[in-house]
Parts: sequence; C-alpha cells; structure tokens
Amino acid sequence: MQRRDVLLCVNIDHIATVRQARGGTEPDPVHGAVLCEQHGADGITVHLREDRRHIQDRDVRLLKEVVRGKFNLEMALSEEIMRIALETVPHQVTIVPEKRQELTTEGGLDVKAHADAISKAVIRFHEKNVLVSLFIEPDLEAVEISKHTGADFIEFHTGTYCNAFGSPLEKSELARLYNAAEKAVAIGLRVNAGHGLNTENVIPILGMKGLEELNIGHSIVSRAIFKGLPAVVREMKDVIRHFTHAGAV
Repeated sequence: MQRRDVLLCVNIDHIATVRQARGGTEPDPVHGAVLCEQHGADGITVHLREDRRHIQDRDVRLLKEVVRGKFNLEMALSEEIMRIALETVPHQVTIVPEKRQELTTEGGLDVKAHADAISKAVIRFHEKNVLVSLFIEPDLEAVEISKHTGADFIEFHTGTYCNAFGSPLEKSELARLYNAAEKAVAIGLRVNAGHGLNTENVIPILGMKGLEELNIGHSIVSRAIFKGLPAVVREMKDVIRHFTHAGAV
C-alpha cells in the first residue's frame, strides 16, 4: 500500500534576505513563491519576524493573494505579529520561538512555559478558520502539551537531527523523531517537520509516521544560486515523491 504524498512547502525567507542586503526590490520573494509553485511546491512558508530582517509586511499581504497552495505564516507569540496574521488570514500559522540575536530559529517552542498563551492564540486563529501548528522539539511531553493547547499540527524541529546526520548520533536523533511522531499520531495531532533539511538528510525523515508536510527553505535557496530555483524545487519534490512511494526507512 502506497503512502500518500508528503507535501513540500518552500520557505522563501532567504530570497528576502538577499533583497534586504541591498534594501532594494530584487529579488522579489513573491516572484520566488510563484516560481516555486509552478515547479512543484505544494505551498509557501515565510517567517514574519519582529525585527523584519527578511520578510516584510508587504510580502505577507501579497503572498496571501498569489499563493495557490498552502500559505504557512511562521510567527512568534507577539501581539503585533498575531494582529497582522489575523488580518491576513493565511491557511496556517506556525508558532515558533524567536530571539532577536539568533541567526535562525535555534530550537523548538517551550510549550510548557507558554501553554496558556498558546491556547489563547489557538482560539483566536480558529475563530478565523486558520490552522495552527506548533514548532517543537521531538519530545514526548511537548507533544502531549501541544495536544492540550488545541493546536492542529506540530512541526518537529529537525535541526538537531540534521546536525547529527552522518555521525554516530544520527540514529538516536532519528529515533527521537520517530517516537515523537508515533505519539503525536496516537493522540490525534497532525505531523509536519522542518529545519536544516536537504536532499540527503530528508530521506530518513520521510519514514516518520503520519508525516504530512515538510518546510524546507535554506538548502533550496542555497542550491538555487547555482542551479536555478525551478530546477531545485523539482529536485526536492522528486526526492520526496520517490522515497515516500518507495517506503523510506
């Protein structure tokens, strides 16, 4: 029996990073989103950070109009950003931790410490029919608490696994992800994953139980510098499709 396709949502933040380096209008992440969907992406992900280091408010508004698949807006538990999200009404919001000094998201959301605030945010987004995902570590307690908040999805932070890929720690980190996914499915949470994934380390991830969606950005944008965005999106989508249907392990 074949598994259903795992969706690929391309994170285009770093197209905006290049634009912001010069403060101009090129490259336009909205144009990038269109190209990604034309060449196989099932959706688009962006992170509207409080410091606006890459994606801008204008990008979010335009992306809501042009994205044909899933539009996933990553955001911190910030009242300002939540207000923008509630006005824009993306298909999904993913609540992530955010620190001004970090180069990229460094780990999963502390759902235990912020459970009450997360639960209140979930209610507000559900009133707008927006799906809510929580970006968490592959930790069984975090999975359980995420369920109690009312969130629809969890997105497992795969960064630690990716850093361990090819080392003696790879097997144990992959086991953490597999065990957490099993737990999530058992209690009725839907499962996404992302952070640090590329065409090599993504293959074992495709064996996770219940996996519906991958959010991949940096490796795609990096390779696109040399190969072009359409070719790299097709490449990643082909890897996901091939190893999903083959029964990844």
